[in-house]
Amino acid sequence: MPRSIWSGAISFGLVTVPIHVVGATEDHSIRFHRYHLADQGRIRTRKVCELEDREVGSDEIGKGYELATSQIVPITDEDLRELPLPTARAIEIVAFVPLASVDPIRIGDGYYLQPDGQVAAKPYKLLRQALARSSKVAVARYAWSGRERLGLLRVRGEAIVLHAMRWPDEIRDPSSLTPPPVEVSEEEIEGALALMDTMTRDDLEGDEFRDTYTEAVAELIEAKREHRRPETVPEPEERPGQVLDLMAALQQSVSKAKESRGEDDHAEGDHAEGDHAEVRELPGRKKKAPAGKTPGAEGAAKKPAGEKPTGGRATGGKATGGKATSKKAAPKKETSKSTAGKKTAAKEPAGKKATTRRPRSA
Repeated sequence: MPRSIWSGAISFGLVTVPIHVVGATEDHSIRFHRYHLADQGRIRTRKVCELEDREVGSDEIGKGYELATSQIVPITDEDLRELPLPTARAIEIVAFVPLASVDPIRIGDGYYLQPDGQVAAKPYKLLRQALARSSKVAVARYAWSGRERLGLLRVRGEAIVLHAMRWPDEIRDPSSLTPPPVEVSEEEIEGALALMDTMTRDDLEGDEFRDTYTEAVAELIEAKREHRRPETVPEPEERPGQVLDLMAALQQSVSKAKESRGEDDHAEGDHAEGDHAEVRELPGRKKKAPAGKTPGAEGAAKKPAGEKPTGGRATGGKATGGKATSKKAAPKKETSKSTAGKKTAAKEPAGKKATTRRPRSA
């Protein structure tokens, strides 16, 4: 068990529970040292007094508050311990609230609260069972490291956990980060919910929740120690200038999630036809028409009298703008999906060029 980092008591009402605070988490990150490239000597940070220009030891170092450049108010650890605060030696519970009412962004590191001896065993168990039965968490105040803090107490197994919390004014307003207004269809929302259903888990166990970055760094260190090249992972291919159809991407994601879980998407009958993502070019890349002409106007001007020009040609249910055809060449019935250029060209007299009106120059 890790060492105790703080000793005090939990206080709620007239009940006091003596406890020790121990770390509930561990950091397994790989640490690096700074060294001199020429001879691999360690580079260390030394504490030097600016006035005497010499290195000083820890017993010569204190803390203080700088009122001005030439005026320092010294503050000792004893001064902080004797502050007239009820939370100086106690974790004082001030309220019990539902866990759902606490914004997760305010919850910080976790610590186990260990009962201090036999005298604390019964009140500790009483508080733990009361918290578990009520399905609530306790909000408390306590003072550590020269400042008063807000904390959250909850049950984890047979232990009580204290989470450090941020004060409300320590949370930044995210309103400036919100995206511009966009429209999301009900079909897209249903597609996102279907994807969430296929990705729902009962726990956080498995390879998906493994720290692959630390493993990769460890493999890199081992490869360099053995003077061999580390394994390389191919980077994903980038496709700039393309937009992914959102609905098709959702449908394809649902299918892939079901395949990874061993479900037969076709057997369930909900496999959407053409669920491959449609890729389209970004808008604004089409060539502009010459000034004074509308798309399809040139083709409309070349048609002989008596034939009505059209602004588009229907192909497989989709209109393609910019190509004019006559009714004799294309006897198919016109659909409602014709382009706007088609309607404009149809209103012009036969043989007359379809042009846009340009403002006269001054």
